[in-house]
Amino acid sequence: MKKVYIIGTCDTKYAELSYAKELLTKAGAECALVDVGILGHNNAVDIPHTEVAKHHPSNPGFLSAGLDRGSAVTAMSEALEVFLLTRGDVGGVLGMGGSGNTALVTRGMRALPVGLPKLMVSTVASGNTAPYVGATDICMMASVADVAGLNPVSRAVLGNAAHAMAGMVKSTVPAAAEDKPLLGMTMFGVTTPCVTRLREIFEHEYEPLIFHATGVGGQCLEKLIDSGMLKRVIDVTLTEVCDLFMDGVMSAGPDRLGAIARTGLPYVGSLGALDMVNFSAIVPEKYKGRNLYVHNANVTLMRTTPRENEEIGRWIGEKLNRCEGEVRFLIPEGGVSAIDAPGQPFYDPEADKALFDSLEASVKQTVRRKIIRLPHHINDPAFAAALAEQLRSITNT
Repeated sequence: MKKVYIIGTCDTKYAELSYAKELLTKAGAECALVDVGILGHNNAVDIPHTEVAKHHPSNPGFLSAGLDRGSAVTAMSEALEVFLLTRGDVGGVLGMGGSGNTALVTRGMRALPVGLPKLMVSTVASGNTAPYVGATDICMMASVADVAGLNPVSRAVLGNAAHAMAGMVKSTVPAAAEDKPLLGMTMFGVTTPCVTRLREIFEHEYEPLIFHATGVGGQCLEKLIDSGMLKRVIDVTLTEVCDLFMDGVMSAGPDRLGAIARTGLPYVGSLGALDMVNFSAIVPEKYKGRNLYVHNANVTLMRTTPRENEEIGRWIGEKLNRCEGEVRFLIPEGGVSAIDAPGQPFYDPEADKALFDSLEASVKQTVRRKIIRLPHHINDPAFAAALAEQLRSITNT
């Protein structure tokens, strides 16, 4: 059996970490207590902080370098990430602590594959956990009280966490009767008809995995591409790029499309929902007076302009130029979303043309990297059929 790595600062949280190890061991799980503290101590651990620290990619001697606490903790998190990736016996990771410890341990957790059990008992688990969880499957468990000593509350919470981790590492997730290869697709409400049709086309060949293009969705797509779990991608919806440029609330960050370049995975893409930037109910003052559309009580959309679309098209083109695998990128000349059509609030042929022309001019087309213009709207059945045809043409399926 692989081991549960119980990770924390053993200079300050030793009693709590040892308690979790004791319960995990009694439950029949192999364990390794890993110290990521920055101070020396005499507590018994399985892997000392010096062992973790030497995996830092550029400064393995940082513990003795006289760094301030913040810098030392950051360096330890960087070292932990590399350390975990070098271990072949990690069956699960259990962490516990406050905000600093949570940031430290979850950085290492985020580097691990999706599906490997990861549980963080944290004082910040009831707030915004996005910076800690990122695009992976970390379970966040609220500690209720601070992780600062053993008492009736902390024993109950930490005990449940230990037993939950034991159950995860000792139990095998049953395999499906038929494991078809995973096909990743990106969708937004305004591109749903296209993706729904693609699901129908490929339901007997692939297991469709749909990512809602809300920022986290794009990050999860990139994570699963990097992990090797996805075998094909039809990236219908790139709206997160608009939010990256205009400070919207659903950006997936600057690494969007990065995993395709790194892996060379067969890729079919399009321009879904690049007519809109996503904001909360309150739009930034600098955008007042723009073409705004209230999507619901919590989301207001802003139409992109020709100038903005030129920049977005150029950015996507430069990303595609880094892809050495098979790439087919389809342009829907009839509109990029459900509300970018004649009579709809975001219908703007001039803005769309700026996007299309900028993208096509930026991409260095080759035998393996092609831009294809089609007269269809993105939600036309014919466009979904064309996306499917292109995927088959580059994968021989």
